[in-house]
Amino acid sequence: MENPKSKAASTSTAGTCPSYKKYEIRHRLPNPKIAALLVIDMQNYFSSMANPIFPNLLTTIRLCRAASIPVIFTRHAHTSASDNPILSEWWNGDIILDGTPAADLISNLDRLDTDEVIRKNTYSAFRNTRLEDCLKEKGVEEVIVTGVMTNICCETTAREAFVRGYRVFFSTDATATVNLELHEATLKTLAYGFAYLVDCQRLRELSAMEKTGKPCNNSEVVDLEDDREARIDPQLGIVEPVIGMMFSSIEETYQF
Repeated sequence: MENPKSKAASTSTAGTCPSYKKYEIRHRLPNPKIAALLVIDMQNYFSSMANPIFPNLLTTIRLCRAASIPVIFTRHAHTSASDNPILSEWWNGDIILDGTPAADLISNLDRLDTDEVIRKNTYSAFRNTRLEDCLKEKGVEEVIVTGVMTNICCETTAREAFVRGYRVFFSTDATATVNLELHEATLKTLAYGFAYLVDCQRLRELSAMEKTGKPCNNSEVVDLEDDREARIDPQLGIVEPVIGMMFSSIEETYQF
């Protein structure tokens, strides 16, 4: 069976309105003084998937460097199949062994010798690594997540960052996975409950502010109408109460 992780990514939404936009109801820019860029698993093993986003990833890295945001790379690798048996079982033994070319970071990543490289052996870049210690040493309170795979290591790292108390920003155009459906599914979920979405265009605003010395406008914007639409999905029958809901009768209110 073909390994889905080796496929080229398909995350283009050119000419269409991305489906996750409905859920992107909060807008914010990272604060360069307390942010770090996480580049997740841009390794030879994932090169086919990573190639389509490579230009955007390089742009993101360079924009963050211009804003004095530290860049941290992660590298997924196993010493043997036994160091994470359940993951090896899930992928039918197709794991990335440390010391092999597949485990190396892709060349031309614009990585500096001073950049941290964190080795991990599971989906989360926090689990059993020194990532959190590294973030604390740098005074980091916000993380910007990029890399591969959108719906696995990037999403898991973003979720864990959130529950550990970090403000999370997630790139829409410098992350990739096996297909657009999975890519946008993650963006919907993270935009709804975990992360502010950003892209190269938004990060250019940040870089411009840094160059001109203007303060970063970090005010949160929430449109209640959009929020209500995002929270109420008649097809799923899932309803969460929000401020401003109206009912036509006492009976309808009681049923709700």
